[in-house]
Amino acid sequence: MSDWQNAKEKIKLDFDRDGFIVLSDFCSPEQMREISAQLERYVREVIPRLPTEEHFYEDKTRPETLKYTRSLELHDEHFKKLFASEQFVALAELLLDGPIVGRDLSMFDKPPRIGELTPPHQDGYYFMLEPSEALTMWLAVDAVDEQNGCIRYVRGSHRRGLRAHHRTTTLGFSQGVSDYGPDDEANAVPIIAQSGDLLIHHCDTIHRADANCSDRPRRAFGFVYYAARARPDTRRVEGYQKSLMADLVETGKI
Repeated sequence: MSDWQNAKEKIKLDFDRDGFIVLSDFCSPEQMREISAQLERYVREVIPRLPTEEHFYEDKTRPETLKYTRSLELHDEHFKKLFASEQFVALAELLLDGPIVGRDLSMFDKPPRIGELTPPHQDGYYFMLEPSEALTMWLAVDAVDEQNGCIRYVRGSHRRGLRAHHRTTTLGFSQGVSDYGPDDEANAVPIIAQSGDLLIHHCDTIHRADANCSDRPRRAFGFVYYAARARPDTRRVEGYQKSLMADLVETGKI
């Protein structure tokens, strides 16, 4: 398991400079076996009881193509405890310079052969915070490489603030950076990860991922924490969510 407490200064320096960090072996193999088993139970027993807007599929007629499910901490006691655990919260508080608020625990997958690409985007564009201070911790459940859609972070992009976004056709990632170009791609760092590795990025860090062209899954959890001093523009967030849900229904994606 990662002993990040003994490297706090370097971790904070790297995060502030690059907009992301990678902590190998953050969760032990034993912990990951338990987390994986709990995820399988959640998919099998909890998801069938949830409203359709809480989870998306690459093909909604095929349950095995689950792409995304959100708010696990609201629907399950095990994931509620994991989300609020000191293991994750203390690290979030270090990187965000103070108290944090847990916002969401989601699971992302790119099903083998059909998992679509993730367009370049900034989480902060979706969060609509003032100030834009939040982070996502991305915990790899499966090994992730360039064949099954590893994350690519644009180093230092968080220091430029939020960029203009436009609508995309990618389910779960409806907004993408409008002017993503060669300079961004030249600074995009592919992150190869093993099960239990933790990737953490600032909400203004541009990132993307390719499609899953392999026969392997690419499951990961996203732990989202806001700085306690950050405030969402509630009216904008509600308006965006309402518009997005209407579009998903109209296009038959949920």
